[in-house]
Amino acid sequence: MLETVVNQSVPLPVNSKMLVLGGGFSGQHIASVTKALGGNVLCSRRDSKSVGADFSFNSKSDQIPSINILEGVTHLISCIPPNQDGKDPVIEKLKKEIKNMPISWIGYLSTTGVYGDSKGEWVNEQTIPKPKQLRSKNRLACEQEWLELGLPVQILRLPGIYGPGRSALESIVKGKYKLVDKPGQVFSRIHIDDIAGAIMHLIDLASKGKMPKIINIADNLPTNNIEVLEHAASLINYKLPAIESYKIASQKMSPMALSFWQENRRISNQLLCKSLNYSLIHNDYKLGLKDCLSQLNEN
Repeated sequence: MLETVVNQSVPLPVNSKMLVLGGGFSGQHIASVTKALGGNVLCSRRDSKSVGADFSFNSKSDQIPSINILEGVTHLISCIPPNQDGKDPVIEKLKKEIKNMPISWIGYLSTTGVYGDSKGEWVNEQTIPKPKQLRSKNRLACEQEWLELGLPVQILRLPGIYGPGRSALESIVKGKYKLVDKPGQVFSRIHIDDIAGAIMHLIDLASKGKMPKIINIADNLPTNNIEVLEHAASLINYKLPAIESYKIASQKMSPMALSFWQENRRISNQLLCKSLNYSLIHNDYKLGLKDCLSQLNEN
């Protein structure tokens, strides 16, 4: 919930200006939290008429932010994925402008997919990335592009993202879910409140000189999808159908869906939560779904 994130977050330093490039699910929430804290923040979308858009940035159509948008930016967050060539569209179009900004902190939202398959074992920031999927290989290459700018950049690696409007609850209500059993398979997750909360925490730490280059942002409880769906169903008194084996279900999956099931890993948040002392708002999917339900009921 926005109010909870705001209450535990430190505002941006005085005279700061934040730019959020890519105002999707996560980007808009980060911008909303920053605004609620009284910060000066502008958020981009590909279409300036889209909800939450303060300006447009579309690398495909060369819609580049104007000088007044880019001027004086001290904090930059990029939520934009690699382009079709595997390059970072923000660096490709705005590298010169970014290097001329009075930047104090840059956050690049990446994916824990860069770790590849660990056979269900825990991975942390010291784990050598071994991406197998092309999209994850491209993400790792984009991480390197950001790090090579020579600016104060933090790479924020995220697992499955959920929150109000995009959770197992909505999947059940809309009938867009698969109750699939693949023994030993787990997924890590993170609620958008904790993406925004962790970012504000990391910005505050960076202002005090503490800034690890790579951070995993994940909750405390990696688990299989069946447990999450069963808990979501119990919250709304919904009877789920019979569980289907992965062997059978996989025959009907798209290549994209199959690619997610081909990797199995547990994401450690020890650096963020122990070493850097970030307190998760939603420790696990049960608390996260409780928040999603409360806002679903309000709507």
